[in-house]
This record gives sequence, C-alpha cells and structure tokens, in this order.
Amino acid sequence: MKRALLLFMIVVSCVSQELCAQKVGVKTNLAADFMLNPNIGLEVGLAPKWTLEVDGQFNAWTLSDDKRWKHWAVQPGVRYWLCDRFGASFLGFHLHGGQYNIGGIDGKINFLGTDSRKLKDSRYQGWFMGAGVSYGYAWILGRHWNLEAEIGAGYSYTRYDRFRCAGCGKKVETDKPHHYVGPTKVAINLVYLF
Repeated sequence: MKRALLLFMIVVSCVSQELCAQKVGVKTNLAADFMLNPNIGLEVGLAPKWTLEVDGQFNAWTLSDDKRWKHWAVQPGVRYWLCDRFGASFLGFHLHGGQYNIGGIDGKINFLGTDSRKLKDSRYQGWFMGAGVSYGYAWILGRHWNLEAEIGAGYSYTRYDRFRCAGCGKKVETDKPHHYVGPTKVAINLVYLF
C-alpha cells in the first residue's frame, strides 16, 4: 500500500507543473463501483498520443454469512491513442498488483485454470502481481466528460494461504503459487478531464 501511495504522489508531483486542458483525467470504473469496489484513477498526458495512468481500488466490506471479498489493487499503465489522447481508440500496457482475502462465496466458474467453485468451502489470503495488454475506446460526452470502455488480457502470479473455511483459522495450505492467464482488466470508466 505504501508503494502504491508513493507511486501516486510521484505522478501527481511530476504533473502538477502542467495542469491544463486535456492533460489530466480523473476517473472511476463504473463496473467496479457496481461490484461495490470503491476505486479511483488518474491519467496524465505525456505526449500528443501517449498517457500514463494509475488506477487503484480498495474493498474492505464485510459481507453477511461470513463471506469474504476483501482486497486492494493498483494498476499502473501506459496508453497509446490511435487518434488524439483522451478520444477514440487506444492500446494499453498495464502492470497490476495487490493483496486479497476471499472466501465463502459460491462461485460457479472454472475458467482458464482458476476454479472459483473452491471459494465456497475455503478462504484464500495472499498477494498477486502481473502484466497485460488492453484495447479501449473513449467517447467524448462533453467538454470535460468522457466515457471509456476497456478490456485487457495478461498474466498474473499469485501466492496464497488456504484456510479450511471462510471464518475459521485452520490453515491447510501455505505459500502456494498459482499462475493465471486471461482477462486482467475490464473497465467502463467515467472520466473528468482538466
């Protein structure tokens, strides 16, 4: 968390010299908001077709029936805009990392080697990191407002401890690695441009 805050402060201090029209955007991912994951992002223009972005989310909600869906995640990246920055199509590269504590959820998906059905009777606590590529499109809604859709795929490496049930402390696996290849970014961003 300290590293994410430090990265955010560095980006803000580097850009504070050039805050003017169409150089900085603040955004929220409406898809993550719908899943009750509070999030915020900052995107800064680097060149006519390049931007740097940092997105972060934090979920500390306690769910009913001893379910866990807690995490924090940071996703810095760069975008290359095929037209002008903050408008039309873009290609992106992103890194991601964070920590999670998830369990007691009745998942029904077994996708690309990740079996969410195991979440019903177990709790997983660990960290992850990885990278991916993305494609997106930004629609200009007004002078200061945009709507973006973005989808990305990539790789994530995670290490976790597995516990017997969502609420108990009986550890059954320690420091287990897992490799994932698949979707790493899905976003419908509402963007305010400065």
